[in-house]
Amino acid sequence: MQAITTIGLDIAKSVFQVHGVDAAGQVVIRRQLKRRYVLAFFQKLPPCLVGIEACASSHHWSRELQALGHTVRMMPPAYVKPYVKRQKNDAADAEAICEAVTRANMRFVATKTPEQQSCLTLHRTRHLFIRQQTAVINAIRAHLAEFGIVAPVGRQGVEELLNVVANPCDKRVPEVARACLAALGAQLRMLKAQILEFDRMIITWHRSSEMSRRLDDCPGIGPALATALVATVADPKAFRSGRNFSAWIGLVPKQHSSGGKDKLGSISKQGDRYLRSLFVAGALAVIRYAKIHGTKHRPWLTALLARRPTKVAAIALANKIARMAWAMMAKGERYKEPVALAA
Repeated sequence: MQAITTIGLDIAKSVFQVHGVDAAGQVVIRRQLKRRYVLAFFQKLPPCLVGIEACASSHHWSRELQALGHTVRMMPPAYVKPYVKRQKNDAADAEAICEAVTRANMRFVATKTPEQQSCLTLHRTRHLFIRQQTAVINAIRAHLAEFGIVAPVGRQGVEELLNVVANPCDKRVPEVARACLAALGAQLRMLKAQILEFDRMIITWHRSSEMSRRLDDCPGIGPALATALVATVADPKAFRSGRNFSAWIGLVPKQHSSGGKDKLGSISKQGDRYLRSLFVAGALAVIRYAKIHGTKHRPWLTALLARRPTKVAAIALANKIARMAWAMMAKGERYKEPVALAA
């Protein structure tokens, strides 16, 4: 046990796999651990390098092992996969993790704090409820359409349909269907109330974070995106540049280049889908405001909208906003108005 310097830990719900090597790279230990024995096992070891795949519960185990004095490095599972030699099993995965964590060019994931994970839980729960709200609205519209009752798109249309359901004198809806639709309406009202409560909680978290308030000054970034950025990006300096940060979100073109010929396609859509959607929504809001109030004070955006469709321009603007957000987080700076805007 004293000779172990590097460990690959394949985490799971119940049964964990350990693969440990010494300074020369020789295998010292291969064994399975039940969840309740993991911390006791690492307490007996001298401080060593522990590699973990960045997946479910990885941040929890990273914090626990760091508290015991170990150096923990988490890696995206896609970057560990090339080191799996043959068949897919826990032992092969742990060996691959042990090998990947020692690579000099490996990219690691910073450990999130419990506060950051709680904020992410808030965002993900709110996003889930919004999807459920959309599903319930679609169900109400579809069921009533079977009885020939339709309404315009939008909130007003949904309210019209719920008024029909609530009116017992309207004989177009049978009683059994009315009871089911009333239950859907009650579910919709509950979801809306809960989403509003989550919005208030996000605003409260936003006001308590200095970095989140600084990001809110940037056009296209509101409290939702600012708090999501602070919660998701544990260490902005892990990215070498704003371009790398934007690529991590998936806002840069895919490349298929060879022989000195650069071929760029559509955006990669890799990384965090939720962050990317918020950046694009923020960019569309900036474009909408610019179209209403004029774009003379934004020459770059004016020229872009003149030669590209709105949604293509929104992606380019989202890329620009992401780079500005990274610079503000990594350097601790506030948003600076461009010269054209300040004039």
